Order: sequence, then structure tokens, then C-alpha cells
Amino acid sequence: MAVPTRPPTDSARVPAAVVVRRTKLFELPETRWAATAVVLFAAGVATQLTGGPAWSWWALYLACYAAGGWEPAVAGLRALRERTLDVDLLMVAAALGAAAIGQVGDGALLIVIFATSGALEAFASARTEDSVRGLLDLAPDTATRVTADDEEETVPVAELGIGDTVVVRPGERIAADATVVSGGSEVDQATITGEPLPVDRSVGDEVFAGTLNGTGALWIRVDRLAQDSVVARIAALVEQASRTKARTQLFIEKIEQRYSVAMVAATLAIFLVPLLFGESLQRALLRAMTFMIVASPCAVVLATMPPLLAAVATAGRHGVLVKSAVVMERLGTTDLLAFDKTGTLTRGVPELVEIRCTTDSFDSDEVLRLAAAVERPSEHPLAASIVRAARARGLDVPAAGEFAAEPGRGVSARVGAHRVGVGSPAAEAAPGADTETAGAAVAALQARGCTAVVVTCDHRPIGVLALADEMRPEATAAVAAARQLTGANPVLLTGDNRVAAERLAARVGITDFRAELLPADKVAAVRQLRAGGAAVTVVGDGVNDAPALAAAHAGIAMGGAGSDLTLRTADAVVVRDDLTAIPAVLALARRARRIVVANLVIAASFIAVLVVWDLVGTLPLPLGVAGHEGSTIIVGLNGLRLLRGAAWRRAMGAGPAT
Repeated sequence: MAVPTRPPTDSARVPAAVVVRRTKLFELPETRWAATAVVLFAAGVATQLTGGPAWSWWALYLACYAAGGWEPAVAGLRALRERTLDVDLLMVAAALGAAAIGQVGDGALLIVIFATSGALEAFASARTEDSVRGLLDLAPDTATRVTADDEEETVPVAELGIGDTVVVRPGERIAADATVVSGGSEVDQATITGEPLPVDRSVGDEVFAGTLNGTGALWIRVDRLAQDSVVARIAALVEQASRTKARTQLFIEKIEQRYSVAMVAATLAIFLVPLLFGESLQRALLRAMTFMIVASPCAVVLATMPPLLAAVATAGRHGVLVKSAVVMERLGTTDLLAFDKTGTLTRGVPELVEIRCTTDSFDSDEVLRLAAAVERPSEHPLAASIVRAARARGLDVPAAGEFAAEPGRGVSARVGAHRVGVGSPAAEAAPGADTETAGAAVAALQARGCTAVVVTCDHRPIGVLALADEMRPEATAAVAAARQLTGANPVLLTGDNRVAAERLAARVGITDFRAELLPADKVAAVRQLRAGGAAVTVVGDGVNDAPALAAAHAGIAMGGAGSDLTLRTADAVVVRDDLTAIPAVLALARRARRIVVANLVIAASFIAVLVVWDLVGTLPLPLGVAGHEGSTIIVGLNGLRLLRGAAWRRAMGAGPAT
């Protein structure tokens, strides 16, 4: 094999940023039409309130109809052609009916509500597609292939075939799922497995496309084509789960078909039947239009939206970005939480948790001081943790010389008169009692799920450092609050090893944990939980969590360490990285749903009274409009109660589910 022809530069050690083309809000035609409708509606209201001529504000309102209503009208007509009646067409018809009897402003408001909702849905879909494309960019476009003549050539990744040999230099991303055939290095596999620490990779080990090589060079044999790699399958899983997830619907939309058909049939009957019995055309039309106004679901729509949107706004003020009212409603039906480990319940940053001395000649401070001196020039991710721990103890870290790094094994340097080494347990050389003591310490620490690092002085082990992922201080309280709120024990789903998963699960109080899961395994676990009837909300942060978030009833991402794909795939994002906000937003969502149900009862009662009045008597149009608008105002104000700060404080102290 040819050796690398160039040394790793500083730029080579830093992974190239993945540039994701993000759709902008106003690039979408739905957004532009909705914005135009809003502006025209606002102008119409201003003109009407300031006493402008009727023709001017009528013209502005009708222009609002055209801008915001043409797309739902066309979509509704297409659905009608397929013998389906959707609520968009019903809303356009109700708006036109309102205009026909002089209530053009009410109709314009309906148009604005529906146009804005459609624009936000289109924007969310476009951003998800952008993120899936960005995930595929994790794997590099080109690779350095070694030819049969032991020469190197740069080729597109798509041209790599199974069995090709590829060289991966320090700091480069691995181009294909492959097996190491030569060399050694540590590889950051967090994008695939979620493991917080890089793993050593040497001959015979498997590596994944899109993962980041560390300080050594690797020669790898391609095992899978680009389209079959794990990272490509993650993208496919996200896309498939997003596509097969039930169409986002608010509660009231679930009955839109029956309501739409019934309302249209009733309007036609109220118009045609009196005509058959000699009613005048004008009187029959007035009665039918009055019915359409009082029976139109304005109050029902507002019964649903204000409490959910108020809950969205309140959650946003407290560090939880909920992406839509639909998501807030879905969060309110959650009855089981599944947590990722690394970056979610933990910070994803290794910390020194224990020092075991293997000889009486050195105490723990001296072992750490020497290890920090050697690790200070190192670029290994564990080095920073060791140096940080020494500084936290206030130790005086001496200067080191003759620094040397052996990829996959460790580093060494001369500190004073001694040669000090820090590396993997396999780096021990000289046999003896100290080595046996170090071996026992390594085995004990690894059994607890820690990463063990051996410190040697003049080739004799003097201590073992235990490093582990740092648990978030609020993790235990968040898990307990989730259990109390939902009445079900949370689940831990992680790609990390079983020992580490079991150790963390015990610390936070989780009894059901599943470890060593690849992204597809997490999706399978979520589907298994959902198959049992549970509405599962998944909390995660990494690329490897994105498919599970997409497949879940609802997905929540930790914003601080979350990948772009995960943040786009998730239904909600915890911006401030506070786990206690998760049970709080679930409690807030549950309260919003209770208010929605109360509002629906109020709205339905008003509609029923006005409709019966119109059918059995003569409902004056102004009174019908007043009753319709009055019910709309009542349910709107009731929903806005969730904007108060007390709503979040109440959610933070929520008790068990009832």
C-alpha cells in the first residue's frame, strides 16, 4: 500500500461543512399568495374602518379572495372531480356566500386563515426535503482510490465498486461503508451510531460512509455501493417515515368530509325546497345564505387554533419551538416518551469520572498532572477532557517535549526525566505486577461503561483514567416528570454499547432500555412500541435519531447539539437544551387540547341554536351574524388564556395524567 503523500494539515483535520440549500419562506408560491392575501385583507379592514368608499374596500376584499382563495378552490375542484369534498372548497364557498349577502369581510378572514395555514405546511415540507438532501451530503463526493499499480486516483464516490481499496487521510470523511485493510485511527461515528466518543479502528474493523476519520490514515475495502450505505439508508428512512406518517390533521379536520357534505346538502335543500312551495327567489336565497353563514365552521376553526397557537407561543417564550398547531395537538396525545442517550440525556461530552492508581509511587493528582502534560499537544477528543480535568483540580501542568502520536494506540512525550505515555489498554508493554493491576482496573472500569485510558511512566503503568459521557443534571428529574405525566415508564433507545446504556438507565430511573441500535433498529423499536397502541414521542439530537423522530407520533430534538437534519425532521425543538421543558410542553399541550374540546362544545352549541332558529323560524341576518361572530370571539378569547405566564408555570408543576 502506498503511504500518504502529504501530511495532515490543520484544514485537513477539520471536517468540511455540509452546505445545505435551504428553501426560503418567500421562495414558495403558497407563501407569496398568502402574504398578498394578508396585505389586501389588512388594507380592506383599514379602508373600511376609516370610512373609505364601499367600492374601495369591497375591491380590496375581493382581491384578497382571489389571491388567497384560488389555490384552495382549484385543489377543492380537483378533489371534487375525484368525488371528494374537502373543507378548503367549503371555506371558499362559505366566503363567496358571505360576500353574496354583504358580509365580504367575514369571507376574507376565512380566506386569510386557510391561505396562511397552507403556506406554513408547504414551507415545512420543503425544509424537510432540504434536510434529507443535506444528509446525503455527509458522505464526500469523491474518494482516493488505490489502483492495481499501487497508484492513487481521485474518483467520484458513485464510481466506487465493491472490493475497491480507498485511502482515507486524517480529518477526511469516509466515503463508503467498508472494512479496514491497513492502518489505524480513531473514527467519530456519532452521525451513525450516536456514540459520544470516537472508536479505535484497525485492520478488520467496519467503518461507515459519512463518519469522520481522526489522526491516522486508513486503507479500507469498499463493502457496499454508495446507494446502499448506512447514511443513504438513513435518508431513505426519514423520507419514507415522513411520507407514510398520517397526513397532519387537526381534530376538527377528521370530520371535515361528513360536515362538508352535510352543510352543502342542507344549504341546497334550504334554498330549493322553499322554491318548490312558492317561496320567492330572493327570500329563499337569503335564508340559504344565512344558514351558510351561521353554519360555517369559523367558530369551530377558531375553537381549535387559538388555544393551540397560544400554547405554541408560550412554549416558544420558554425555549421550546413547536413547529405548528398540529404538532402541539399531537404532543398533547403523547402517552409514552422514548429518549436517545448521547446528546439527549447526556451532554455528548466526555468527562473524567475516576482515577485509579496502579502503584504507590504516584497519587491520583500526579497521574492526572502527567497525563495532562502529554495530552495538551494532542488533538484526540479525549485529550481535551483530561487537560480540562487537570485545570479543574488546579494542577500545575508541566511542559512536555518529544511528543509522538501513534494512531489508534495513544500518545507519549518526555516530561522532565521521564517518558510518559497515555493510550489504550493495548498500549501496555512491560509485564509485571503493575500491568496486572492496571488490567484489573481497566476491566472493572469498562464493565461500568467507561472508556479506560492507561497512563505509563517509563513504560510502566502508573494509573488508569476512566472517562464517560456527562449526564445532564436535570435528566433524572425530567424522566421522573415524564413518567408522572404520562403514567408510563419512558424508554431509552441508543446506539451506544449495552454497558453504557444500562449504567445511564439505572442512574436516571429507566427500566426499559435498548442498546447498540443502528438508525433502522431505532425505527423498528418505535414502530414496535406504536404497534402496541402507544402514542410515542421520541426525543433525540443526532443524525442517527432523525428516522426515529420521523417515524414517531411526534419527535422532539435537543437544539444545542442537534444536527441540521434532526432539527428539520423534529416536530419540536428544545432550544435551551433543558430536558425539564419536555414534560412541561407535553402538559401545556394537554391543557390546550382540553380547552379545544371546551371551545368545540361552545361553538357547536351556538351553531346548533342559530341553525335551528333559521330552519324553524325566521332568523334575522344581523342577529345571525352577531351570534356567529359572538361565538367566534368567545372561543378565541378562551383559547388565548394560554398566553399568560401562569400557563407555563402550571405546566412545569403538572401532576399525573388523568
